[in-house]
Amino acid sequence: MAIQKKQQTNLLNWFKINKRELPWRKTQDPYKIWISEVMLQQTTVKAVIPYYEKFLKKFPNVKSLAKTNRQKIYSLWAGLGYYSRAENLMKAAQIIEKKGGFPENFKELLKLPGFGPYTARAVSSLAFEESVGVLDGNVIRFLARFHGLSIKWWTTKGRSELQHLADLWIKNQLPSQMNQALMEQGALICSPKPLCFLCAVNKKCEAFQQNTQEQLPLKKKKKQENLLHWQPQIIKRASDYAFVKNTTLPFLKKHPVFPGTMRVIKRKPQSWDFRHSIMHYKIYVTIQRKRLKDSSKFIWIPEGVISQSNPSSLIQKVLKYAPNSRS
Repeated sequence: MAIQKKQQTNLLNWFKINKRELPWRKTQDPYKIWISEVMLQQTTVKAVIPYYEKFLKKFPNVKSLAKTNRQKIYSLWAGLGYYSRAENLMKAAQIIEKKGGFPENFKELLKLPGFGPYTARAVSSLAFEESVGVLDGNVIRFLARFHGLSIKWWTTKGRSELQHLADLWIKNQLPSQMNQALMEQGALICSPKPLCFLCAVNKKCEAFQQNTQEQLPLKKKKKQENLLHWQPQIIKRASDYAFVKNTTLPFLKKHPVFPGTMRVIKRKPQSWDFRHSIMHYKIYVTIQRKRLKDSSKFIWIPEGVISQSNPSSLIQKVLKYAPNSRS
């Protein structure tokens, strides 16, 4: 399937005039591009900008990030969620620093912790002008509509077909600009509720011509939400709180959490202190206060540094609601 040069030119011209001025677009430094791409996963552009700027102020390059520790990264990551991303940043930075710099192609980048197909292609194309297309949600939406594809984009076969198309759009163009144009088109024009009358390539868009924009891309069936009832125990010794290494909760893995019990439930409990959602889990939390018995099994963390050990908003909510919880 050939991509007409005129359509590429139209999209690039639109991008040059209408692109948002974002801090990570002012550089081709692979480190800064990498940090932005990781932060933008599961997070909005508006929310990311202050985190991005604060993070780079503290860790301006790979060397500074490679030398830090989890607690310092978590303290800057608190609020972004999906904390395994932060840990993988540190692990990858250590490898990159040891190698003496970033690999310049996506196949080598894929070998680094936390580098999936999208992140690897984004860094290699935006920083090193490797001729590969990126495939995020915005690009998938645009490609499915423009080419009129009723395919299951979440399957290996579907993504492979879309990746081939993304690569064709990049062909014979400056990869950094074309990829950003495709992503910006999906974010601003070919959004879930598309603004087709503003689209620079609508004359060749299959969905626009067939009036099927609302049906494409196909909708992936949402995962069933699991209900959980967590009863964390608040145990305090002076200004320290008792934590345990998480080996049972299906979220916040490898992070210290409050001791307690959790069970799967079919319906919400009759009472709870607060409700919280993580991924496809809806968690009803009932806080319990316990008297100190055997303290040897606990990890004791001072109140002032809890957010550095576990920056999750769920942990902060437990602390917030604890004073008013039932005994």
